[in-house]
Amino acid sequence: MTELLIQPAREIGCPDLEALTEAVEEASQLQRSPVDDILDTGLVDEEPYMAQLAELLKMEWVAEFPETDSPLPLRSACGPQVALKHRVLPLAIEGEGAHARLVMVTYDPLNLLARQAAAQAIEFPIVWQMASRRRVHEGLRKLYGVGADTFEQILEGRDLDLDNLEMKDEASVIDEVEDEEASVVKFVNQIIREALDQRATDIHVEPLASNLRIRYRIDGELLDIAVPDQIKALQSSVIARLKIMSRLDIAERRLPQDGRINLQFEGASIDVRVATVPTVEGESVSLRLLNQEKFNVDRLGMESFVLEKVRSILDLPNGIILITGPTGSGKSTTLYSFLSELNKPETRIVTVEDPVENKLEGVMQIAVQSEIGLTFASALRSILRADPNVVMLGEIRDLETAEIAIRASLTGHLVFSTLHTNDALGGISRLVDMGVEPFLVSASVRAFLAQRLVRRLCNTCKKPTEITAEMRQNLNIPPQLQGQAYEPVGCDHCRNTGFSGRLAIYEVVVIGQAMEHLIAKNPGLPELEAQARRDGYVAMREYGWYKVMTGETTVEEVVSVTASDLGGEAH
Repeated sequence: MTELLIQPAREIGCPDLEALTEAVEEASQLQRSPVDDILDTGLVDEEPYMAQLAELLKMEWVAEFPETDSPLPLRSACGPQVALKHRVLPLAIEGEGAHARLVMVTYDPLNLLARQAAAQAIEFPIVWQMASRRRVHEGLRKLYGVGADTFEQILEGRDLDLDNLEMKDEASVIDEVEDEEASVVKFVNQIIREALDQRATDIHVEPLASNLRIRYRIDGELLDIAVPDQIKALQSSVIARLKIMSRLDIAERRLPQDGRINLQFEGASIDVRVATVPTVEGESVSLRLLNQEKFNVDRLGMESFVLEKVRSILDLPNGIILITGPTGSGKSTTLYSFLSELNKPETRIVTVEDPVENKLEGVMQIAVQSEIGLTFASALRSILRADPNVVMLGEIRDLETAEIAIRASLTGHLVFSTLHTNDALGGISRLVDMGVEPFLVSASVRAFLAQRLVRRLCNTCKKPTEITAEMRQNLNIPPQLQGQAYEPVGCDHCRNTGFSGRLAIYEVVVIGQAMEHLIAKNPGLPELEAQARRDGYVAMREYGWYKVMTGETTVEEVVSVTASDLGGEAH
């Protein structure tokens, strides 16, 4: 068997056949799948390797799965427990009546026990074909839905007692479930595990009239996730499990509730913010998945001319630095990165947040609790007596908080906070609209930084595209900006979206002496922008063109998130 599995790797030019041989022998000794172990080494490119193995075994290779108009016959022919346990996928039913055959695909043709178990459970004669592991796993999710193997056993009436949904540990470990008995606990774990595998930032559990819809937000886009057809029957149990995990009152279904879940997944700590909202069809649950990542200014991916300004801002001894942008634009990540940069033994940092999204070692973090009177304003008043060097406010929401923040900056503190505005210059008028006197804005605020998130092109499948002279003129792309632009294609690595991950685009307004005098006169936006230009301001859309010309994102992504009336010369 070893030579049979090594030969395809030799054909495609694997650089380390000795390591593959060791993986095969170790898998055989430990009674694991040698095909899985070979693919897990990362030494072979999956598709070419498995296509060569199929040719060697004289099995038909399936590069693309056909679209299925009605999946019900396939699910009926091969149940989810068989398919998901043995990782074999029904692809098509050929012929009719007594001559009907079921085409099944596998990525592990040497697993004879799996093929025998499938043959015993399926009434049709089986025609076996081969496909890549990635395609088989994606096909299983699409055909049966997340957690389908667990779901089928739950419907038989087992494990629906709410006592079985209770938390047993302080942190939920979702890497695996030791108890083989199907349960709602395992089903919910599978939903969360799948979201983490797909790099989702949010999970939305939404009750509809005839279904329970589950959606993941991946790279800023909401995607419907395939789930078993009869999931509506488990709506109350699934929601109850999520509420118990987040330590919410499962008996209260009429009022919104907020909670948290601490997860352990593949050795990493994941914080989950949970919010429930009552709807006419039942409670909707939203989960925000927060990795306990290491924050660093260099990881923000800023262009050099913006990074230089940011470094100068962080060196300031006092003043207010405001991060602006809508919800979900990455403001918190930027703030935490700034605090991490300033987090030194000689610096005392205190934050007031609603809620505390990520925990920073060595930083005193306070969570707002409005129900007992602990608001941004009251907490800020108290911490100013606690000798901080740097203060971070989660958000400036009202005049009272703004005035205390200004007072803090004028008495020698460096204050970071956020505002909900469309651009950096809009932060000035937002503070004035709150009731802050323009002379106080000019005296206290040292910089505004606005940002948006755009999708990052997949490096595996992106292809070059041309930026025509007409596009440059219509979009005001400076001619001096040179580079190769790319467009999305779609492949297995990016779920055929053409994008993988997100990056931020910025604009920074540093309040110099000229701008400070101008703000005190309460001018209009055109005057502010003209002065900002003289000070080296680069609008967000212009910054986005740098990312387009370095092949990191697309023209369409930049246009979709930036104001169309901003143009002018780039830095």
